Amino acid sequence: MSMERLIDARGIIKRYDGFTLDAVDLTVDAGQIVGFIGKNGAGKSTTIKALLGLIGLDGGQATVLGVPVGTCAPSEAAQMREQVGVVFDTVSLPPHLTVCEVGGLMACAYRAWDADMFERMLRRFKLDRAKTVKDLSRGMGMKLSLACALAHQPRLLILDEATAGLDPMARDEVLDLLRDFVAVEGSNGEPVNAILMSSHITSDLDKIADEVLCIDEGRVVFRCAKDEICDMMGVARCRAVDFEHLQNEGVSSQLAERYIRHEYGIDVLVSDRFAFMQSFPEIPCDRITIDDYMALMLKGTPMRAGTPMRAGAPMQAGANNAKGGER
Repeated sequence: MSMERLIDARGIIKRYDGFTLDAVDLTVDAGQIVGFIGKNGAGKSTTIKALLGLIGLDGGQATVLGVPVGTCAPSEAAQMREQVGVVFDTVSLPPHLTVCEVGGLMACAYRAWDADMFERMLRRFKLDRAKTVKDLSRGMGMKLSLACALAHQPRLLILDEATAGLDPMARDEVLDLLRDFVAVEGSNGEPVNAILMSSHITSDLDKIADEVLCIDEGRVVFRCAKDEICDMMGVARCRAVDFEHLQNEGVSSQLAERYIRHEYGIDVLVSDRFAFMQSFPEIPCDRITIDDYMALMLKGTPMRAGTPMRAGAPMQAGANNAKGGER
């Protein structure tokens, strides 16, 4: 049985002076955690604001929880937002309110507000009910925002750098909470919740994401299953002589896809590190991280079969290859 699609954005466009969100496709199904990555200014926050209806679209279309964004009746939009929990990269709560008063405000804003759950979140996060928002550390402020997002019983979480400012132990605690959220099943045994998670801390996405989507200069560069990146792909650490050997051997561009030259050597993106190590056992090939994969996709030069492999200009944003193309 196919999963319910909670976010379905097709070719969405938003134009600003000097920047365009250019025909972005983004989908999130029930039961999924989709990591959303890219450099600062790449278009992640613009995409999130467009999905939430905070900014209008100049092209394309999007639905969230089946509701058309920007074209639905106000009552439909309000009902949709009741089921979406949002955490932005800055704490967007009135600074003079105490933590306890924030709970009272949220109870007025959401019909499905669960005061008992909010109190459980405060205890779990060790949040002082008497402290004002302005007196909270950045990490504690993010925990309060997450408690608010979860306590109105959402089906979809949209998180923009929600783990920023948290220490490693607190991040692991939040990631456990997010896993539990996505594991919730409906009466038919199918998952009902999902998460779109923008983060610069890609090690968090290594732990919980199902798919990773990268955007650069307003265009999708790749969408790929996280396990395909972290479990199958690799990065070959080549010396100049190793790279020359690959060139002389005419290695398939489907096996060795892109490369970046450094002062200390040449990193080569490998689509199947096990096959590569079998063919070239003398060349070290490491498990690749999401950070490394993103760097190679954004800055790397394609390795093309039958052509000399020389350092060249970085790929243009939005270019696709056999592994990284939008699916």
